Amino acid sequence: MIRQIVEAALLAAPQPQTLAQLAALFPEDAPPPPGSLEKAIAELREMEADRGVELVEVASGYRFQVKANVHPWVARLWSERQTKYTRATLETLALIAYRQPITRGEIEQIRGVSVNANTIKMLEEREWIRSVGHRDVPGRPELFGTTKAFLDYFGLKSLDELPPLAELRDIAELEPQLPLEAPAVASAAMADAGADDATREPLYDDTADGLDDEDPDAGYDYEGGDGDDDRLDPPGADPDADDFGHGAEECDHEPHHHAANTATPDDATGDAAGPERDE
Repeated sequence: MIRQIVEAALLAAPQPQTLAQLAALFPEDAPPPPGSLEKAIAELREMEADRGVELVEVASGYRFQVKANVHPWVARLWSERQTKYTRATLETLALIAYRQPITRGEIEQIRGVSVNANTIKMLEEREWIRSVGHRDVPGRPELFGTTKAFLDYFGLKSLDELPPLAELRDIAELEPQLPLEAPAVASAAMADAGADDATREPLYDDTADGLDDEDPDAGYDYEGGDGDDDRLDPPGADPDADDFGHGAEECDHEPHHHAANTATPDDATGDAAGPERDE
C-alpha cells in the first residue's frame, strides 16, 4: 500500500517531492515504518524498465518524468511554439553553471564579447540563475550562480552530476528530460541553438513568452552586431579561455580553477548555487 501511495503522490504532485513531504502524507498516528518510503521508491524504479516514464531524483526531490526514447511522441501533446535560445545565451548559462560564482565581467572576458543585459535578465526570469553575492573587489561586481530550478529543469540532483566539459562537445548535449507536467520544448530548443551565430535569433520566442511589445529590445541578443561576434582580446586574458563556446567544436575545454573566492553573500537562500566546481 505504501508503494501505491508514493506512486500516486508523485504522479499527482506538480513539483518533485522529498521523502519528508511524502512522509507528511501519512497520519501522525500512523506514520510509514522507517525505511519504507526508500523501499517503495526502489521498487518503483525496478518496475520502470518496460514503462514510458522513469522515477528520478532531482535537486528538489523525486519525480516521474517521460523517458527520452518516447519524448518525440509525447511532445506532440503540446502545441505551443518552441522556445529557442541563441548559442550566446546557452554559453552564458554554461559558464555560470561550470564556473560559478562568476561575474558578468568574467563571462565577457572568457567569451571575448560583451554580455547583453537581456541575456542575464532572461536567465533570472527563468529562475535558472540568481545573484549569490558580490566579488570583494573595487566596484563589487555581482556574482551569479545556478538555482535548484536549473538542476530540476535539466534533471540533475546536484552540480556534481554536470558532465565534464571535456566530454561536453556541444551545449545541446546537456539535454533536459521531460517532466510529466511540462511542455516538451527544451530538447528542440537546445538542439536549434547549435546554429551558426551569423543568424542571430531572439533570446527566446516573444510570441510564446509574452514579451512587452512596447520594448523592441526586450528578449533580443544583439551581441556581435549583425551576427558576427566582435571577438575581443582583453589584456592579460588567457588565450585558451576565450575559445570556451564559440561553436560546438570548441565547447570542450576544462573549466579553469578560480582564485580564492572572496564573495560576500547577499542574503543567499537555501537554493543558492553549490560550491565552485573544480574539475
